Amino acid sequence: MNKKLSCILMIDDDRATNFLNKMILDQMGCCEKVVAVESGPEGLDFLKTKIDGKYPHPELLFLDINMPGMNGWEFLEHYKSLDEEIRAQVVLMMLTTSLNPDDFNRAEDLPEVKGYLNKPLNEERMAEVLRGYFPDLLL
Repeated sequence: MNKKLSCILMIDDDRATNFLNKMILDQMGCCEKVVAVESGPEGLDFLKTKIDGKYPHPELLFLDINMPGMNGWEFLEHYKSLDEEIRAQVVLMMLTTSLNPDDFNRAEDLPEVKGYLNKPLNEERMAEVLRGYFPDLLL
């Protein structure tokens, strides 16, 4: 049996993007569950809500920058204040349409952010992420 990630969390305000990304992840068969939320507060709520006494612990989190209400940078400020138990072992990747070099540089300066990808997500980019951060994964 192949080893898979147990959960990938996507935070993006665009439903169509979430749908397409989920479809790619499902086709790749790299995870048991994909959770897509449409705002930073929903993402924080998901991370902070225990299920059967345990935090959900997604291994991989894709975060959009440009979202209404709470953008990706604001999400990260709240994320940094979460208990270490909640943030443990999460590979957080920016997944955005922003081509602004300032956004890239800002992300690069944050230890919580492991990578910066431009949309759209595709199988090739996803495979690179998996090889880079989850080399034990069998696809």
